[in-house]
Amino acid sequence: MPRNIELNPANHLTIGTVGPPGKRTFYLQGSKGTNTISLTIEKEQAVMLASSFESLLEELQKLNPQLTSEGTEQIFSDLRLREPVESLFRVGNIGLGYSEEDDRVVLVAYELAEEEEDASAVSYWVTRDQISLMIPHIREVVQAGRPLCGNCGQPMDPEGHFCPHRNGHVK
Repeated sequence: MPRNIELNPANHLTIGTVGPPGKRTFYLQGSKGTNTISLTIEKEQAVMLASSFESLLEELQKLNPQLTSEGTEQIFSDLRLREPVESLFRVGNIGLGYSEEDDRVVLVAYELAEEEEDASAVSYWVTRDQISLMIPHIREVVQAGRPLCGNCGQPMDPEGHFCPHRNGHVK
């Protein structure tokens, strides 16, 4: 049976990983009080989320300028995953919205489900300040993976790397 969980407002929202580079699992995690919800996401979803957050903040600043908040950085600066990290479900789709009345951004993560199944969803309601702190954090988490090969651009494994460019296999 599908569940719809709403964390409004979420006092913690982050993206983090568990595992060594090359075998990392990405998580979207948010909390309201002691209720913490972790969801499994793909690396590409994390990249897309940072970009979407940035675009949304730029658009909101033009349409509805925000008053500056003091002390917010200190409140939301701990962007580490909270233990234990137990995923509720794997995310299929992510949507963003905005409530002008509350001046809050909502991130809705929908469960990856078969077509005939109803998907569960989790809504995280956060401030613009939380989002602006998350953007560089997400980019840092994504870039902390395996180093890229300078010749072919593919990730290099610690055990070694077969580079098609160096071996003449790619034109």
